[in-house]
Amino acid sequence: MVFVSQFLALCFMETILFLVLLFLLPQLLVCIFYPIWEAASVDEWLYNGGPYELIVLHFLLGVACYMGREWELSFRLGMRPWIAVAYSAPVAAATAVFLIYPIGQGSFSDGVAGVFGGSLFSAMHGSLVTSSLIRETTENESANEGYRFGQEEETYNIVAAHGYFGRLIFQYASFNNSRSLHFFLAAWPVVGIWFTALGISTMAFNLNGFNFNQSVVDSQGRVINTWADIINRANLGMEVMHERNAHNFPLDLAAVEVPSIEG
Repeated sequence: MVFVSQFLALCFMETILFLVLLFLLPQLLVCIFYPIWEAASVDEWLYNGGPYELIVLHFLLGVACYMGREWELSFRLGMRPWIAVAYSAPVAAATAVFLIYPIGQGSFSDGVAGVFGGSLFSAMHGSLVTSSLIRETTENESANEGYRFGQEEETYNIVAAHGYFGRLIFQYASFNNSRSLHFFLAAWPVVGIWFTALGISTMAFNLNGFNFNQSVVDSQGRVINTWADIINRANLGMEVMHERNAHNFPLDLAAVEVPSIEG
């Protein structure tokens, strides 16, 4: 009886999923294959980035679903959802770079120190842990054989690692608390990538709040150069490197004769 009820529930769920997909399929096709019937020709669809949109939308959908899968696995195993939270940083960065930035008209990125610093800290942490492992096996066995997944005891001597790193840099640059150390290692790159995605997404739509045009002038109207002017000059340099506005219809497609793409 239990098997029959489970089978009927499975059939009911599959029927619901089939009907939902049947109704959503046209909308999904419009979203994924946007220009293919809006464009006057296949050449125009290719010119407007149809294949790029087709690939990127599938990619971002898979990335977002994988983040949900990580949260689900953590929930079912009774773990805290920090893995999915940390994974949200590259998800946000990928969405900003591959989807929001091409739609927008410009770009600006931040958080480079977070990404680079996080990689550096992770490499240093890994080398310290490897160098201070507490060996539980003989020389003829792998050190990994002395540990079991989920054990409460620490696998390395944090006091030795703290003492070495404190002498390598300076005393207060090292953590003697394991929880504080790992929180810092996780938060630094994650927050950095969050700000990277935020910067790209913001500047992609020309919300350039730091665009100070000749912000400081003297009594004669002469510009007193500041760091804000240097930032503005850099932004202008990035803007002039961009292609023409995406709303302008391509002139070569509007021509009477289709230009040859063969050499």
